[in-house]
Amino acid sequence: MKKTCIALAVLAIAVIAGIGSGIAQAPADKVVKLDPALDALISVDAKIEKVASGFGFTEGPVWVQRGREGYLLFTDIPGNKVHKMTSDGKVSVYEDQSGYRGPWNGWTMLTVGSSTPNGPFIMIGADGLAVDPEGRLVLCAFGDRALERVEKDGKRTILADKYEGKRLNGPNDVVVKRDGTIYFSDTFGGLRNRADDPNKGLERNGFFMLRNGKLSMVVSDMKTVNGLALSPDEKYLYVNGGGENYIRRYDIQPDGTLANPKLIIDLSSDKTPGATDGTRVDSKGNIWTTGPGGVWIVSPEGKHLGSILMTERPANLGFGDSDLKTLYLTARTSVYKVRVNTPGIPCPACSRSAGTN
Repeated sequence: MKKTCIALAVLAIAVIAGIGSGIAQAPADKVVKLDPALDALISVDAKIEKVASGFGFTEGPVWVQRGREGYLLFTDIPGNKVHKMTSDGKVSVYEDQSGYRGPWNGWTMLTVGSSTPNGPFIMIGADGLAVDPEGRLVLCAFGDRALERVEKDGKRTILADKYEGKRLNGPNDVVVKRDGTIYFSDTFGGLRNRADDPNKGLERNGFFMLRNGKLSMVVSDMKTVNGLALSPDEKYLYVNGGGENYIRRYDIQPDGTLANPKLIIDLSSDKTPGATDGTRVDSKGNIWTTGPGGVWIVSPEGKHLGSILMTERPANLGFGDSDLKTLYLTARTSVYKVRVNTPGIPCPACSRSAGTN
């Protein structure tokens, strides 16, 4: 009887810790395989390396390839900067005042940008990044509450800051199709008190399309929104529900609008800390998304194949290096990388420079 009681106690502790949920909790970063198909995507013994640290809150990783050379761009949101990291690990400032360019007065600084729930930072900088077909950097600017672009001469262009006469609240993440169509999410991230802020413009979160200079809301029925990603053939757009932890897939119509929403995976049953924040798709159509415990790797059909467990919670991710077989993870104060077996999708202008920096 005593041994039985001990065994039951151990089982109870395991369940509470999440061991019975399909993803074991781990004190160290590691890859967990739930399906044999994971082997083609990432090895279970893949090493997760910290390559840069000392930031406020990192986000928006995007790889820019220039011939044989390339570099990673990522944001430090409270630092209000886009950083550039070369393949040898050297980090430099690529774009200053990335998400907020003023005015720098006391009243404004008490209202601009959202506050982090568990830290002292004010999120005024850029969040998500993308590169358009002309090689220009597109930024989701929290503080400016706008979708912006860095031109080849370094000047900034506001692509969208209002919808139907109301201010955007905080563009969050962005992707660009090969034809130049832009999709992005708008959240309450640019507001100090988020949904309760008196300076709120739009009443709800949503996903938008910017096509031929026209801004349209293409998803309006999700309580929270965040990351998004295109399928390799650009027939589908994947969007995630932010803190509600699920991913939908939409058919992209010839005019760029979205149709036939389908729930691909619901992660909400796993109560481990972590949310569907950043999402990427590899060249075979598999979905890599931040989620409970770290990063979830999901088949195109929505099967959970395995996870990358991390002690420092990642907010976003992106494929990089010249072969696009390195997964970069922006995780709060640090940037990590891990080698994978299936490459990501090249950006629309991956052989060109993003801007002039």
